[in-house]
Amino acid sequence: MVSLSQTSMAGEPKHSNQLEQFILLAKTAKGPALITIINQLLEAPGVYVFGEFLELPCIQELFKGPNEGYSQVLNMFAYGTYQDYKVFRDTLPPLTETQKNKLRHLTIVNLAANVQVIPYSLLLRDLEVDSVRQLEDLVIEAVYANVIRCKLDQCKQQLEVDACIGRDVRSEGMCHIASVLALWCSGCESVSASIEQEVGRVSQCREKHLQSLHQLETEVGNITRMVLTSTSSQEMDPLGVGEQEGEGTVARAERRHTSLPIISKAKTFTNQRH
Repeated sequence: MVSLSQTSMAGEPKHSNQLEQFILLAKTAKGPALITIINQLLEAPGVYVFGEFLELPCIQELFKGPNEGYSQVLNMFAYGTYQDYKVFRDTLPPLTETQKNKLRHLTIVNLAANVQVIPYSLLLRDLEVDSVRQLEDLVIEAVYANVIRCKLDQCKQQLEVDACIGRDVRSEGMCHIASVLALWCSGCESVSASIEQEVGRVSQCREKHLQSLHQLETEVGNITRMVLTSTSSQEMDPLGVGEQEGEGTVARAERRHTSLPIISKAKTFTNQRH
């Protein structure tokens, strides 16, 4: 697989500046001079948008005169494909090879805007080239013209699209774009609302978790204090020791009281013998 990419796309300021130069020239041109400017525009490298040029009053006038074919060619470069040119080729001014290749580049862009993987067979048919080698050379030209970023999969015989430029949009297509954008905005609002709800649920769960954790810490603290208090009591007066000591004292006292009469009797007996 051959990866083909450039760091920029056509339609950036430098290409817009090129189009503006042709627009300025066309505003003051008439007749053959205007036709020359149109041909130069269609061959100019880096210029792949033509809608603004088409809107010029002098270009609109061409639709009503003998040079109508040039305005139709411009219209085809703005919105059409190479297949469209083939259909009306006999009624349109001839294109140079450079102009044909630019229209082929725009046809690749048209396909890339709808599908991400384009079979070679489809490209060979729509671009009307004779071999895979010519097709790949044409794709490489389009990449270096900054109209597409893609990979050529020679094993699978297909073109894998990463990105492409945007083409001109007809005025009647603006309503569709507006509706698509409105639908997209509505979807974004729904997602945003769902995210806010999820954040609220997460906050509630976090608050409950913190409360449970605080309650658990309180209970652990209480149990710890109870254990420490019980341990301290046992160290000061082990279980039963006080009672045993009390009983021992009484017993010893009783023994002392019992032994005293015995000793007294012994002394009395001794004195009597003497």
